[in-house]
Amino acid sequence: MADTLAPASETPSARRPSPLRRALSEPATVLGTILVAAHLFLALFSPLIAPNDSSALVAGPLQRPSWEFLMGTDQIGRDYFSRIIEGGRVALLVSFCGVAIALAVGTFLGVLAGYVGGYFDEFIMRFVDAMMSIPEIILIAILTLALGKDIGALIPVVAVVYTWGVVRVMRAKTISISTLDFVRAAELRGETRFAIMLREILPNLTGLLGVELAVRVSSAVLRISALSFLGLGISQPTPDWGLMVQEAMGVVFTDPWFLLLPAIMLSTLIIGVNFMVDGFARSFGIASTEL
Repeated sequence: MADTLAPASETPSARRPSPLRRALSEPATVLGTILVAAHLFLALFSPLIAPNDSSALVAGPLQRPSWEFLMGTDQIGRDYFSRIIEGGRVALLVSFCGVAIALAVGTFLGVLAGYVGGYFDEFIMRFVDAMMSIPEIILIAILTLALGKDIGALIPVVAVVYTWGVVRVMRAKTISISTLDFVRAAELRGETRFAIMLREILPNLTGLLGVELAVRVSSAVLRISALSFLGLGISQPTPDWGLMVQEAMGVVFTDPWFLLLPAIMLSTLIIGVNFMVDGFARSFGIASTEL
């Protein structure tokens, strides 16, 4: 009889692995985490890793990869390896800062609209609908023409573009949380709306905020590179992967690595973020948003 009783430590709930362990047990999630960690390492320590100034003319143009210049030199003689790793630093800096601003503003407006409701909700959401009805490329073109193309100007451009999607996501999640018992209990205790949003609703949005940050940063990196490719983003001499792809189009048949290297860096970052976010979101039970 004693053999049929399982010890308390072997109950199904005790044997269930943690969400972090479940996420890291998936090969795609591990691959994505490694790729993202590698890109973050290069971005953070690129000034120490880069052998040359990314804007300095160090040799003749279009030199092939060698021990002196690991990825050769570009069309005017700049070290391509230094520009590749500096390009990731610039893209991640602009994307992270812009998306962080969008998350802060979007979460504030979304939680207010979702919890307060009424005419305030109608006003906020109609304004969001109006902003999202503007084609993104037109909105970006107007903002870049008004603010400029340097790093300091592109951060608010990214923030403006991504804020409205965050408002919609946070409003929907706030509405679902507002119906739960602990929010009703706080209302019955006489807590103010501000206190309920700060203490009861906002802590339950942290997981979703993490997913939103990662997904939208990867999306922003891709859009910034596309803007630079079209001539609306970062301009010379600042290194940027999209700008490097655009410049490499003229020598793609004679020196194809000038096109392949920035394209590989961009694609591995996007793939890594998507794999990592998808795995962690599933393991922690968080719905990831679409790009």
